[in-house]
Amino acid sequence: MTTYNIVASTNEATVVAECKPSPYATETYQSEADLEGEFIKQLETQGYQLIELDKESTLINNLRLQLEALNHISFSDDEWQRFYGEKIANQREGIVEKTRKIQSDHIQLLRRDDGDMINIRLIDKQNIHNNKLQVLNQYEAPGGKHAARYDVTILVNGLPLVHIELKRRGVAIREAFNQINRYQRDSFW
Repeated sequence: MTTYNIVASTNEATVVAECKPSPYATETYQSEADLEGEFIKQLETQGYQLIELDKESTLINNLRLQLEALNHISFSDDEWQRFYGEKIANQREGIVEKTRKIQSDHIQLLRRDDGDMINIRLIDKQNIHNNKLQVLNQYEAPGGKHAARYDVTILVNGLPLVHIELKRRGVAIREAFNQINRYQRDSFW
């Protein structure tokens, strides 16, 4: 994975590396699948790992594996069920509370089976290179009122943090915004 220098860092954002414009440009028709493919190739050159997950259970298992690797621990099944249910997929929490966990409360407490308390980092903000970046293409989320198929989803340590809805030329951009708003309400944890 490429190592980037931090250009600027605040409590709200981190800026890394530099942007080099791509010499590639096209005036021809590009399908959404072509756009997705090109975008994912660019992400892969920047250290993102393309993964294929076809159901929610594999997405949750990937999250577990990534958090175990980041924190150098191994969850027991009971510990994972508690942590996932209380800290990740807590149905009483809305988008604001979940966002706060990423932005400011990114270290969560876990009571181990033996009673010990340990810190679990959702994101390593001290050393950003410890975070694992993955990308999904065309993930179909179960449940919700509408079918949800995400064009491109970026996972940070297994957490689906960024959804990108790509539209080919000629399709109203408002359609992408409407989809993202619906996905926020109806999908994921």
